[in-house]
Amino acid sequence: MTSQTIANTPTPDQIRRAPKVLLHDHLDGGLRPGTVVDLARETGYTNLPATDPDKLALWFHQAADSGSLERYLETFSHTVGVMQTRDALVRVAAECAEDLAEDGVVYAEVRYAPEQHLEGGLTLEEVVEAVDEGFRQGERRARENGRRIRVGALLTAMRHAARALEIAELANRYRDRGVVGFDIAGAEAGYPPTRHLDAFEYLKRENNHFTIHAGEAFGLPSIWQALQWCGADRLGHGVRIIDDIHVRDDGTVELGRLAAYVRDKRIPLELCPSSNLQTGAAASYAEHPIGLLRRLHFRTTVNTDNRLMSHTSMSREFEHLVEAFGYTLDDMQWFSVNAMKSAFIPFDERLAMINDVIKPGYAELKSEWLFRQTPSTSGSVTPEG
Repeated sequence: MTSQTIANTPTPDQIRRAPKVLLHDHLDGGLRPGTVVDLARETGYTNLPATDPDKLALWFHQAADSGSLERYLETFSHTVGVMQTRDALVRVAAECAEDLAEDGVVYAEVRYAPEQHLEGGLTLEEVVEAVDEGFRQGERRARENGRRIRVGALLTAMRHAARALEIAELANRYRDRGVVGFDIAGAEAGYPPTRHLDAFEYLKRENNHFTIHAGEAFGLPSIWQALQWCGADRLGHGVRIIDDIHVRDDGTVELGRLAAYVRDKRIPLELCPSSNLQTGAAASYAEHPIGLLRRLHFRTTVNTDNRLMSHTSMSREFEHLVEAFGYTLDDMQWFSVNAMKSAFIPFDERLAMINDVIKPGYAELKSEWLFRQTPSTSGSVTPEG
């Protein structure tokens, strides 16, 4: 093993400490199990499958891994079910920011659908303001604990509903108050992004940013529509772009027109390996398309999607990728810089994060091997000269 290999092969502790950037994380998919239990008790929610936090966590993981779409969707009915009051939203958002910071995330864009949090009488505006308050609380608590994180919100519209334009207008009103962009989510099949063209046209007229869940379950037509009809800045998942890439027996690769366009235009792919395994987009981490996409220099990023359901974190995602592909600290830095380049905050702020936070953080980690303590030879060897 060379010194260069030693310097770049990350340990689990280094992976956790490395400055990471997260673009695809759902607020209602990342609650602490204990918080779900607490909020259910406080709000009178009685439908939880278990009230012991450990047993509830296990239930979430098993339901998400079951292969049953119905059980997977049921997990969100419980988290959303306890997120119907202002206090609950503030708490969940604050804990989200704290948990991400503790995991070494320095910048995150966390998405949620305001329309799903109105059952307790809140308005759309009250939902957005509560979540924003929670994110700022979490940022402050992280700083108090020696961590730094910046969190921006993506407002999501549900693609099976008819409120996309309303949510897009909401995102635009709060764009200077913690909201950095817009998204649509939900089942792709039967609900193409073109159903919400009015929302995307509005956002483009307002020079605002948006990503679209596309290419996770439905495939290339969903990606094509998201880009060529709707004008998405990023692709939420986008993993099925692999269907337009042909690897020949001799190892050479041919890109189809859509895949070539995505790579040429540097369109960011918000890849979520653990979640993709649960939804069947890949059979294992070693077979996940991220390996080929990274080798072909697509604008790939690593994300968590739903930390509770997938029993994951950014550190766990990278641990899996290091094991599957032998990725190094240089690879981690490449993914992190890709994500920061693709974030929905102003260019000068992205550049400062890359140059002043991310690159120095990785440089320090890569230099640590130089200072590893060697066994003492005192008393066993007589120095010469």
